Amino acid sequence: MTAKISTGLAAVLGVALVANGVYMITAPEPWYWMVPGVPDRGPFNQHFVRDIGFIYLLMGAAFIAGAVYRTHRLQLWLLPALWLVCHALFHIWEVVVGICGPASLLEDFAGVTLPALLAVGLVVVSRGAQRDA
Repeated sequence: MTAKISTGLAAVLGVALVANGVYMITAPEPWYWMVPGVPDRGPFNQHFVRDIGFIYLLMGAAFIAGAVYRTHRLQLWLLPALWLVCHALFHIWEVVVGICGPASLLEDFAGVTLPALLAVGLVVVSRGAQRDA
């Protein structure tokens, strides 16, 4: 049952990351103004938003591929999970050093911290399943 849940969760996370990436690539300025907290962190930069959009697109593809290809699941999920964790830690660092207020952690939770936590959970489950196999 855990395999079905993790596969489904990875697929949903992957689709969400791909959708975000496509939006960032195809409509960088509307994305910039729509996502809460983003305009507070610096001026709009079309090139930068699109660059990060490609990262989200590739991470989403990796989670989807891992949901499909069980034998390579851990490898496919590990690197995007690490990027998502580093991204979340960077947002926490911004609060610690005073760039953003503590309220930004709540504002960022759904789009930054939650995906990182879900990705870590997927890697842990995948690692356990690989060890048991």
